[in-house]
Amino acid sequence: MDIVQTVVPSTQSGRALVVLLAAILTLAIVWILQAAGYAPCELCLTERYAFYAALPLSAATLFLARASQSGFARAGFAILAAVFFANAVFAFYHVGVEQHWWLGPTACTGSLSGPVDVNDLMKALNTTPLVRCDEASLRIFGVSLAGWDVVASAALAAYCAFSAKLSR
Repeated sequence: MDIVQTVVPSTQSGRALVVLLAAILTLAIVWILQAAGYAPCELCLTERYAFYAALPLSAATLFLARASQSGFARAGFAILAAVFFANAVFAFYHVGVEQHWWLGPTACTGSLSGPVDVNDLMKALNTTPLVRCDEASLRIFGVSLAGWDVVASAALAAYCAFSAKLSR
């Protein structure tokens, strides 16, 4: 079996299985990295929602494809494409926060507003772990994990959109 047949199977159920496995693999990787000490920021955790949503959506699409419900399976791929496209946009926003192209949420970029009491600040620092969204904790080949999420989510969005156009 060649690599193209593995990545782009000729059946809807095969393509749905590829999406399901990609979502599982992505979540496994981020959980392993988290266990290795790379704590995710608030934006990183939000970016995972697309992959969590993809698990039941791709499983349902797989079920529909195997039940010869081609039209519903195509709709499942279209929904998956929209989910991954939205996540690619959100991940790009996160990359922009990391690159300081724009400000991120104050909950994870360290911005303070108004007068600050030193005692309150010290108590907050001691009780609240803060993982900054505007600093990449890990880069692979010079690209942050948020940058890799843009690539992965955009690729999965294109793959699902392509799969939604195929009738079988």
